[in-house]
Amino acid sequence: MGINTERDIEANLQIGPTDHGMVRLFILGEDFEIPMDFDPEEAEEIADEIRAAAAAARKAKPRR
Repeated sequence: MGINTERDIEANLQIGPTDHGMVRLFILGEDFEIPMDFDPEEAEEIADEIRAAAAAARKAKPRR
């Protein structure tokens, strides 16, 4: 399974600061919870990667 493999899973993503100075990505699904904490510098790197992926996705040919 890779990044291009589609799955039929619903999940909620919440992003926010913690009271310990970390940035938390919290993924909540029907049968799972995944809290992921990052220091602010790591979070900014992840944000840059998301922006770069969004820019690349805009240039990709749409599926038919």
